[in-house]
Amino acid sequence: MIGFQTLFYKEILRFWKVATQTITAPILTAMLYLLIFGHVLEAYVQVYDRISYTAFLVPGLVMMSVLQNAFANSSSSLIQSKITGNLVFVLLPPLSHWELFGAYVLAAAVRGLAVGVGVFAITAWFTELSFAAPWWIVIFGLLGAAILGTMGLIAGIWAEKFDQLAAFQNFLIMPATFLAGVFYSIHSLPPFWQTVSHFNPFFYMIDGFRYGFFGQSDVDPLLSFAIVGVFFLVVAGIAIGLLKTGYKLRH
Repeated sequence: MIGFQTLFYKEILRFWKVATQTITAPILTAMLYLLIFGHVLEAYVQVYDRISYTAFLVPGLVMMSVLQNAFANSSSSLIQSKITGNLVFVLLPPLSHWELFGAYVLAAAVRGLAVGVGVFAITAWFTELSFAAPWWIVIFGLLGAAILGTMGLIAGIWAEKFDQLAAFQNFLIMPATFLAGVFYSIHSLPPFWQTVSHFNPFFYMIDGFRYGFFGQSDVDPLLSFAIVGVFFLVVAGIAIGLLKTGYKLRH
């Protein structure tokens, strides 16, 4: 376990030493989203009964921050190591693919959750929140961070330059996140787009996470948990397979 612990510690230090950029900046961005959207739409949008739009917005912003920063951590770490040529120092030690997977994904989850906690601590001052089912908050928060950390690992393995990584993030991660119900309930969409939203696994992460606060959601949290759990197994299987074969790492 020494190799796993060392790599995990290295990944934690990597983002913690520039915490202003990796932790503080995303928190500020989420706060600006809340101030702008909450101020403009508070009087015009009512999603759930007895729940203000600002309160509805907070869990979505928290989860969005968790997802985006977990992805950014593992993906940027790998692509930087590949471009600078120091990835060899990670591959030379006798680390198994399980240890590589665990260290990168766990560190990514730590960063995502750290940002999420910071976003919640700041945005909670602007509205009154409840905790109807706190265990769902924990479960979906952990699963969401792990999934995006794993997807970041896959993107970092696949990409050979920053342009490719940016394309992965801008054309897949960002649209999937913003169209997952962060700023709205899918029931406010036309039937066609409601159907499309149900094919977006990010929607189930955010919807299940929001259920933990309000006890209300667009779909059953058990269904969301099942879909998110299966999705994690799929992406984890892909990432572990890539690490095991050394795809674009050892060749």
